Amino acid sequence: MRIGELSRRTGVAVPTIKYYVREGLLPAGRLTSPNQADYDETHERRLRLVRGLLEVGGLSVSAVREVLAAVEDTDRPVHKVLGAAHNSLTPPPGAESEELAGAREAVAALIERRGWQAAADHPAGEALAAALATLRSLGHGRFEEMLDVYADACERIATADLAYVGAVAEVERLIESVVVGTVIGDAVLSAMRRLAHTDASARIYGE
Repeated sequence: MRIGELSRRTGVAVPTIKYYVREGLLPAGRLTSPNQADYDETHERRLRLVRGLLEVGGLSVSAVREVLAAVEDTDRPVHKVLGAAHNSLTPPPGAESEELAGAREAVAALIERRGWQAAADHPAGEALAAALATLRSLGHGRFEEMLDVYADACERIATADLAYVGAVAEVERLIESVVVGTVIGDAVLSAMRRLAHTDASARIYGE
């Protein structure tokens, strides 16, 4: 298909498609003449993935580039590639502070208590510590009393996520499923949490 048809199918403007190609987010089409290129279903699928990561997942162009590199790396063991994909989705921690040091201890204690096979300095652990440090700095350190309740829910979600991913046979599609499930799944989880908050608030505080 021509780039115009690819644009119509995906709803992505032609200049944006060309930008994604220049940034390495989308493979170039097959040249049929000096000024014409053909695209196929793989381009359409990749374009939809890029759009979802950027618009729904809220990732930056550089983060999407790292995620796609992890998706395409099928030479490494699947567990390692999944870790690389997850790591590229996790923002770095903030500046060092007394709150951050204490929060890291809380995260390490949580991981040990739950028996999770993850290091406390895992990027996700660092991100959790940064969030807890912010809560402490705002006077909401008591929120940490809820960590095990959240952990119970997250363990169930992780089990469901990997059960969904396990149904995918091809490694490339498996990695893509994890990335999509992490980024878009976070958006789904956040939206559902807000819906549940709305319902709970109405039941508890509504007239």
